[in-house]
Amino acid sequence: MTYKLDEKILSGEPNQDSTRAGFGRGLVTAARNDENVVGLCADLTESVQMHKFAEEFPERFVEIGIAEQNLVTVASGMAHVGKIPFAASYAAFNPGRNWEQIRTTIALNDVPVKIIGSHAGLNVGPDGATHQMLEDIALMRVLPNMVVIAPGDAVEAEKVAVACARDSRPNYIRLTREKSPTFSASDAPFEIGRAYILREGSDVAICATGTMTAQALIAAAELEKQGISAEIIHVPTIKPLDETTILKSARKTGKVITVEEHQIAGGFGSAIAELLSERYHDVIPSTVEESVQSTKDSSSSLCSAQNDKFLLHRIGINDQFGQSGTAEELLKHYGLTAENIVSTAIELVQNRSN
Repeated sequence: MTYKLDEKILSGEPNQDSTRAGFGRGLVTAARNDENVVGLCADLTESVQMHKFAEEFPERFVEIGIAEQNLVTVASGMAHVGKIPFAASYAAFNPGRNWEQIRTTIALNDVPVKIIGSHAGLNVGPDGATHQMLEDIALMRVLPNMVVIAPGDAVEAEKVAVACARDSRPNYIRLTREKSPTFSASDAPFEIGRAYILREGSDVAICATGTMTAQALIAAAELEKQGISAEIIHVPTIKPLDETTILKSARKTGKVITVEEHQIAGGFGSAIAELLSERYHDVIPSTVEESVQSTKDSSSSLCSAQNDKFLLHRIGINDQFGQSGTAEELLKHYGLTAENIVSTAIELVQNRSN
């Protein structure tokens, strides 16, 4: 399946929008498609872009107030009587403050509540560490029954909302506050549980999730100028992973970089590391030998399969909290830019060549 990219992504002036805005549009579409879709919010209606839903479907919207634990328990009760609740707040509070209620009333009961964690990652900027949720992927992917999704851009976030409304499982949707580059075309595919090859390459596979995929695409264009062929895998669904696509690219290139706006411990990169350490040998059966190498800002592992080594390097937040600053300043400070991906890829390719 060919993934169509927005033609302006590499223009230097790409289209930009926030994933929360795309989600808001998608929620309205989902509600028009199914009268059982309902919305609940914790006093952040416009911030999480649920205001358009509330205006069009006031009888299907519930303002819970600043009570995030109650937010998800009420949503669970509504799901038990046949509704499809979308429960939204900042990710720092949802799931940051109400994880136990999500675990007990939603995941344990396996009801189709859609948990919306907006303003995730560093991009809340000046709000600082208390509001920069960098642990939510780890919190949510460990829960049985929970689907975890990080849309790459606003166009995809719109599709995510519609797809989640049709999904019978508990879902967590990770959204961002600030605008980010749009890389997917309006007719690009989205399916829960699928990863997508946005650009084929042979030297290194860059697996990215959320808005980091745009940075990976920009990095790939620069790497091409330097003679390095990078394969870009966009992974919007962190759980369940598209194991087939990821393993195929890892086997093809022998070198994998993961990129996420999240702690590297327990996050997206950890999910990829778990997959490769357990399943890499399934592609070509072999005895897999592992050793761990330390790098300055991330964790790497070196494995061999039938004398064919592969390298894994995770880019993310390395055991630190966030801090106040503009989104651009913070991404640069924590090494989450296209430039950092380029330097990491060059180092990895040279490592493999030596």
